Amino acid sequence: MKARSFLSPQEIKDVVAAIVAAEKATSGEIRVHIEDRCGADPRIGALRAFRKLKMHKTAARNGVLVYVACVSHKFAVIGDEGINNVVPDDFWQDVVNAIGAAFSEGRFAEGISEGIRMIGEKLKAFFPYQSDDVNELPDDISFGSCDENQE
Repeated sequence: MKARSFLSPQEIKDVVAAIVAAEKATSGEIRVHIEDRCGADPRIGALRAFRKLKMHKTAARNGVLVYVACVSHKFAVIGDEGINNVVPDDFWQDVVNAIGAAFSEGRFAEGISEGIRMIGEKLKAFFPYQSDDVNELPDDISFGSCDENQE
């Protein structure tokens, strides 16, 4: 299964709705990126996507990326330095566990959406929604390779 067909059109709408709902409680920014393949460590692919999507450009450095390499059957959840400077090292582990459990049952959109809900709750504790909050990053899902050697 390729990245563009990993989720149905309705599942894409559901995941985007989860992002919008989660961001209503936090000034943090959440993105989802889906590509076909990654190397042995999905965090490397996630870091490339993070940079390509300019997620490091948020004012509070509080972006979180859910990265999925669907053909490689791997995923990662990474946060920017503003988050990582204030949270414990295992902060994302229960999110990763929830997504992984859903993925193992073939419930990809549900797993991503549940992960997003959990991310929103976690971000709310450290980066609560501000009345003057600006949505700094798009809420849509991005697709395609973030490998510097491909475009």
